[in-house]
Amino acid sequence: MTLPSAITDWFAARGWRVRSHQTDMLLAARTGDHALLVADTGAGKTLAGFLPTLADFSGDDLPGDGLHTLYISPLKALAHDVQRNLLAPIDEIGLPIRVETRSGDTPSDRKARQRARPPHVLLTTPESLSLLLSYPEAATMFSGLKRVIVDEVHAFATGKRGDLLALSLARLQAIAPDMRRAALSATVADPEDFCAWLAPDGDAGAVRLVEGEAGAPPELAILHPQDQRVPWGGHAAAWAVPQLYDEIRRNKTTLVFTNTRFLAEYIFQLLWDVNDDKLPIGIHHGSLSKEARRKVEGAMARGELRALVCTASLDLGVDWGDVDLVVQMGAPKGSSRLLQRIGRANHRLDCPSRALLVPGNRFEFLEAFAAQEAVDQGRRDGEDFRAGGLDVLAQHVMACACAGPFDEAALLAEVRSAHPYRWVTDAHWQRVLEFVATGGYALRAYDRFKRIVRDRNGTWRLTHPEHAARHRLNAGIIVDSEMLEVRFKNGRTLGKVEESFGATLSPGDTIRFAGMDLEVEGVRDLELIVRAAKKPGQIPSYMGARLPLTTHLSERVRGLMVDRAGWSRFPDDVREWLEMQDWRSRLPGPGMLLAESFPHRDKHYTVYYTFEGWNANQSLGMLITRRMNEQGLMPLGFVANDYSLAVWGARPVADPASLLSPDILAHEFVEWVQESHLLRRAFREVAVISGLVERQHPGKRKTGKQVTFSTDLIYDVLRKYEPDHLLIEAAWADARARMTDVGRLGDLLDRAQGQLVHVTLDRVSPLAVPVLVMIGRETLPAGAADDELLLEAETLAAAAMRAD
Repeated sequence: MTLPSAITDWFAARGWRVRSHQTDMLLAARTGDHALLVADTGAGKTLAGFLPTLADFSGDDLPGDGLHTLYISPLKALAHDVQRNLLAPIDEIGLPIRVETRSGDTPSDRKARQRARPPHVLLTTPESLSLLLSYPEAATMFSGLKRVIVDEVHAFATGKRGDLLALSLARLQAIAPDMRRAALSATVADPEDFCAWLAPDGDAGAVRLVEGEAGAPPELAILHPQDQRVPWGGHAAAWAVPQLYDEIRRNKTTLVFTNTRFLAEYIFQLLWDVNDDKLPIGIHHGSLSKEARRKVEGAMARGELRALVCTASLDLGVDWGDVDLVVQMGAPKGSSRLLQRIGRANHRLDCPSRALLVPGNRFEFLEAFAAQEAVDQGRRDGEDFRAGGLDVLAQHVMACACAGPFDEAALLAEVRSAHPYRWVTDAHWQRVLEFVATGGYALRAYDRFKRIVRDRNGTWRLTHPEHAARHRLNAGIIVDSEMLEVRFKNGRTLGKVEESFGATLSPGDTIRFAGMDLEVEGVRDLELIVRAAKKPGQIPSYMGARLPLTTHLSERVRGLMVDRAGWSRFPDDVREWLEMQDWRSRLPGPGMLLAESFPHRDKHYTVYYTFEGWNANQSLGMLITRRMNEQGLMPLGFVANDYSLAVWGARPVADPASLLSPDILAHEFVEWVQESHLLRRAFREVAVISGLVERQHPGKRKTGKQVTFSTDLIYDVLRKYEPDHLLIEAAWADARARMTDVGRLGDLLDRAQGQLVHVTLDRVSPLAVPVLVMIGRETLPAGAADDELLLEAETLAAAAMRAD
């Protein structure tokens, strides 16, 4: 495939060669194919995605005015970074291409101008695209669209943002039938599934899979303690901070990843405590203000920082080629996530990325070694695809109505062409339309839920134009916990903390946020007013979802536990821990579900080594305690981590098999979910996403309490009068999949029938110590209780590791 000379000359002037996957992407575009590019970080994926667009504007027959290429990214920051990087070749080659971004931060006058006179290339997010499609101008604006590029497709295709984007792509294809789709990723586990998601009508064969040239293998090491013992519990890896600081001093720029916002603030604080050289170290996470994040990103781009402590906010990294070391604090939880983070170092295909894993405890050492093996072998993992959400479909139907009247049969055909919604039956479709039109049977008497109406010909339209404005004000997929803005009296904003955390604060309390100690002056409306403080404060905690341990990685951890010949690679503490477990009890290798029962402090404990992740273990704990209660075993509590579940009661468990029968999902599970807060929480989210409950009205935003109060009232009405309501069904789907991980739970219970091994002991086992030390501390943010954990762990460990 021959590139225009202007582009090849530009590559040559930079001392670059055109990669084979870049020309393959151009070939796919020239032959009219859709394409999925899977290539390592630093391989020039983004440029490969845009190469057909640059080529179209390099010839004599230039495209006319109007939108030619749409680029969709999961992050606003990534779109802005791509704009900077894309403008370089455009300016240097001298191409007549106008490039603009569009997000929630874009001024309203520019948004209006973009609809009337769009640029040639528009960089946006799934939510902003959906809003664009809700305007009457959408059909004209997108009619000449030639190309859509979906970047970092692995980051959202399997979730609700992917559902929304799939529906938007189907709408775009209907408006511009000749449009071609391209998707880019470095860490796709199953390319065929992503090809099906990308393709019109789910036809994976219509998508050309382009594989990138192999890059230099990453250099990945695991940090071993020098003078400290490996902790039994906790996730902060605070033991490693002195060694981490030495690594920062040795390298030019270090990126330090943590798994939570709390840990980012905590590790940043610990680094500053040992920062005797006054090195410039920054912090970056999603709750900091946009201004604070941009300031840090600018400092990194200019090479002014020696280290940056961050979270998943930089997973899909902004292109910083001068980062020479990436550090992962705590367990990575998945090989694809780790590869994504490792790729932030050097960010060049031919230069190896250097990375350091810093486990927080003994189980995390095993997980780190498992992840290292997976990365060395090039194995990927990720979340499975699931059926598209009904709440997202309802939001999309409303967006289509805002753009103009629609025919229900034509829109159904369009919806079914989106792979996540190929399953939608005529009956489901009628229920979705009825919901958007009236709110459902139990709510149809209320005018505020009547948003669309059908005429006798099957055409639907808005009942009133004001519904369009309300939809655009509230539409979106990400339903965060309600937040308070943290700011000084002079108006300077630092970022946001959750409303539930803010409610615990009083004037005079101090918090550590954005790397600063702050004293609370008061809470006004949705603002937390602070001033600088001299004494240290507590770090805000966040209720965000935990990163799940992938099934692939958990299987590798099991394998390492029984690979006795490989134990010599581990720190002495970890090796001795496994040896004592092997001597005292059993090791839960592949194909085994180990349960241990033992007395401790006048109670009877049973620990189940599931390796199914915190979510599934937490759910299993709720179900087992219910069944124990039925059997008169007097349960007193449970605690879970990613690897195991500990349950204790007043009487011993002689037969754990009776507690693990699969019918527990048919009886106890349904009762538990209905009685717990889980279904209410799931309903709150689907009610907001579907548009049933609005978070914002013109000039006013509801507080989290107000939204929860509204959704709870509606939930109670529906449970009583319409239990099969569309949103109850959607909430159940969320509660099963996302909040309880019922899929992994079901697999575990099926395995238990043939793999359960029950060992009765006279004392706590070595393997049980990490989960038992969390009793009473499970609600604390990771890292907050590490010192107390050490004291408790030593007492438990003394009994567990005693060889008598």
